[in-house]
Amino acid sequence: MRPQFAPARSPSDVTMVSRHIEAGVHRLPRVPHHRIMVHTSAATRSYCNEVRRYFVRRAGDIDLVPAGEEGGFEAETPFDTIEIVLQPALMERVAAELGGRARASRLDTRHLLRDQSIEHLARALQSDLNANVPSGPLFADSIGAAFAVRLLGLDDSDIERTNRLSDTQLKRVLEHIEAALHEPLSIHRLSRVAGASSSHLRTWFKVATGVTLHRYVLRRRVERARVLLQQGDLSTSEVAELTGFAHQSHLAHWMRREIGQTPRDLRRAQPPE
Repeated sequence: MRPQFAPARSPSDVTMVSRHIEAGVHRLPRVPHHRIMVHTSAATRSYCNEVRRYFVRRAGDIDLVPAGEEGGFEAETPFDTIEIVLQPALMERVAAELGGRARASRLDTRHLLRDQSIEHLARALQSDLNANVPSGPLFADSIGAAFAVRLLGLDDSDIERTNRLSDTQLKRVLEHIEAALHEPLSIHRLSRVAGASSSHLRTWFKVATGVTLHRYVLRRRVERARVLLQQGDLSTSEVAELTGFAHQSHLAHWMRREIGQTPRDLRRAQPPE
C-alpha cells in the first residue's frame, strides 16, 4: 500500500492543493477536517474499499469525505484531482448564522457527486493560487462560506425563510465599500457595517446585486482605478495604492480580467493633449 493520502495542512478555513495521483493503492486516513476532491482528469477507473465496488470517475466528478472518516481506493491509472480542505468550525459557524434545519454535525460520504457550484468554486480557488496574485482574505472567506452553504444544502426552500438584507443594510454596505476602496476590506468588517452575520451578508448580497461580495468589491476597485488612470494625474503605483491593490502588477492582473485592458493600455488610448 502506498503512503497515506495526506492533505495539505493549514489553519485557514479553506485551503486547496492540486494533486497528481499515481496508479496503485492509496489510503485516506482519518483527519479532523472535511475533504472535497474534484476529479480533473479524463475517465479513470478505480476500486473503492469503503463500498467495495468499482467507479469510473470523469472530469468534474466530486468525492466528499467528512471529518473523522477514512477511506481508500485502488486507481488503475494515474489521475489529477483538486483537493479542498474545509474546517468543520466553518461549517458550524455558517449553519448557526443562517439557521434553518441545516446541521453541520452530519455530513455523509459521497462518491461521484456532480455539482457545478462546487466545481466552479474549486476552479476559482485553483486559478487564484496558480495566478500567484493573492486576492486577499475577502476572496478566501467568500469561497469558504460558499462551499459550506452548498454542502449544508442551504440552497433549498429552507434558506428562503431567512430574512434578506433590507434596503438600509444594503445601502450602508455599498456606501462603506465606496468610501473604503483603498483599505483592506474583510467580510467581518462589512458584516458589522450591515448589522448582519457574515454568512447572511454573503448569501443575500449576491441575491440583491447578482454578484458575490468579493466580485463587487473587485469591480468597484477596477472602475475607480480606470477613472483615475484616465485622468492622468497619478502614477500607476499611486492608483494601485488608492484603489486597494497590493501593487501595480496586482492592479494590471485584475484590470485585464475585468475589463480586458491594463493600465498601460488605458494610457496609450488617451488622446494627446
